[in-house]
Amino acid sequence: MIVITAPTGNIGRHLLPLLLEAAPARGEELRVITRDPARLPDAVRERVEVITGSHGDTEVVDRAFEGADAVFWLVPPDSSLTPVDGWTGFTRPAAKALTAHGVGHVVGVSALGRDNPVADRAGLVTASHAMDDLIAETGVAYRALANPSFFENLLEEVDSIREKGVFVDVVAADRKAPLVAVADIAAVAARLLLDRSWTGVEDVPVLGPEDLSPNDLARIMTEQLGRPVRYEREPIEDMRTTLIGYGLNEEFVQGIADMKQAKDDGLDAGVTRTADTASPTTFEQWCAETLKPAVLS
Repeated sequence: MIVITAPTGNIGRHLLPLLLEAAPARGEELRVITRDPARLPDAVRERVEVITGSHGDTEVVDRAFEGADAVFWLVPPDSSLTPVDGWTGFTRPAAKALTAHGVGHVVGVSALGRDNPVADRAGLVTASHAMDDLIAETGVAYRALANPSFFENLLEEVDSIREKGVFVDVVAADRKAPLVAVADIAAVAARLLLDRSWTGVEDVPVLGPEDLSPNDLARIMTEQLGRPVRYEREPIEDMRTTLIGYGLNEEFVQGIADMKQAKDDGLDAGVTRTADTASPTTFEQWCAETLKPAVLS
């Protein structure tokens, strides 16, 4: 039995079809935890066991983890909470349920940078690493998917790209860093969940095919969209003020700011890209398949 949290999220919606395709031949049963089962396609609901509720809830994870062999664990960011409450606090009931039900393997969505000198002041990333430690302390075999920023983050900039030909962030325009498509993260998660021959605790970097700077992204978007796109660097304090103005928890906003500053200081650098850590989807491909339709819609 494999339990999937956040099955309709950015990563989960790619992961679930992969598991559904492979599970029958392997004799695997699938169970999902979701607040809203109606968001699952009818064809999916017919093939999985559904536990309704939040996977941050003690009763929900206790029911969901009973008889489970493996769990895909993803904490949905909650901007109403502090980073500590949002990651470690949310995960604490699951950690107890993992122990209580003797779950053997967990694959979690985490972040790059654990061994980087700035990792202890990286805001949301630091909170994610603390979550990893909490899960590892249960004694399960654990693989933390150590991810950089996602291509999909740029979908938040679709209106600005469409209307002004501009996307905004706070890092230096020439700061090269790994970036990854969520579909590639899902593929790595599926492989680990289906082949549970691994033991112990390790990070699994998922680095995308190459490092790219904001200027590189602007160039590629210009080529793929057939219209000029440029990058504008925003001061971190301006970003912080804007987010607080939206009503987000101030400690959560500071966690975003600290993460962004750490990334600008090279948080995601230093992990070697190899055949095992690279993932296949290029930014060009992602732009053509995902960003362009969104911008032109």
